[in-house]
Amino acid sequence: MKTIKIKHPHQHFDDIPPSALALGFFDGVHKGHKEVILTAKHAAESARLKSGVMTFFPHPKEVLRKGERVKYLTSWIKKEELIAQLGVDYLIVIQFDELFSELTPQQFVDQYLIGLNVRHVVAGFDYTYGRLGKGTMETLPFHSRNALTSSVVEKVHHEGEKISSTNIRAALKQGNIQKVNDYLGWCYETSGMVVEGEKRGRTIGFPTANVQPDERIIVPDPGVFIVRIFVNNHWHRGICNVGYKPTFHDRKKEQTVEVHIFDFEDIIYGKEVTIQWLEKIRDEKKFASVQQLIDQLNDDVKTAAVFFSQQENVTSFCNKT
Repeated sequence: MKTIKIKHPHQHFDDIPPSALALGFFDGVHKGHKEVILTAKHAAESARLKSGVMTFFPHPKEVLRKGERVKYLTSWIKKEELIAQLGVDYLIVIQFDELFSELTPQQFVDQYLIGLNVRHVVAGFDYTYGRLGKGTMETLPFHSRNALTSSVVEKVHHEGEKISSTNIRAALKQGNIQKVNDYLGWCYETSGMVVEGEKRGRTIGFPTANVQPDERIIVPDPGVFIVRIFVNNHWHRGICNVGYKPTFHDRKKEQTVEVHIFDFEDIIYGKEVTIQWLEKIRDEKKFASVQQLIDQLNDDVKTAAVFFSQQENVTSFCNKT
């Protein structure tokens, strides 16, 4: 897959061959997004065109609602990786800025679809384009003067609910990791740097890696989770506490993400790691004593061990579709 980054106004008229293009922001590249992208890929194969994805960065809300900071489901690197796995030929990334946001629907179609050799467009039923989102898939034939053909992908459901980035975000807030992973079709991941913490875990027999997460990526709400952590080029099993350690702090301090890695003794301060979120065990709670906390952590480890014994191949589990 070739990635082409474009800033408005562009001069890429000859860089992209005739193609079928999927349009969308695609945060999370969830099952609904995959349906749009694979529909474009199949349309390209049928018409002997190249296949591509057009997306945007940053999120339009950050530009249109000045000062709003959007937290994402995927880092840019992960998003690019997930799209590449779907086997398209091109990824076109438009820098979304104020100048680009002022394009009329007609200008967007002329300059960024027809002008980039697009022959067929695929998008979700609710996709909009142009200033104020006034262009829709219904208006596309008019704005393209029938120079483009198009396909509309309807809602993709799971157990009666629409699969959407919004619903995935809500599930992360609820700690419903199983739902998150079901909707994504891959196991949710966050990355960050291992930093020094209070080092209290080692004094009670549960040393942890204190991970400072990427501030732009959503971390599940407080609780204890079964995870895998990628460090030193290997995946390791563990449990992760997200929260404020109420047993040791009467007041909420800065939220921490601490991973107890099973059978692991390496010093990894300063290492970049990736946490793969597999299942929530319980909510974070305040214990009456340190011994009660230790007893609960032992139970949490046993719960994780049962989970891993039932998922003999976690890599396969996390690549389910």
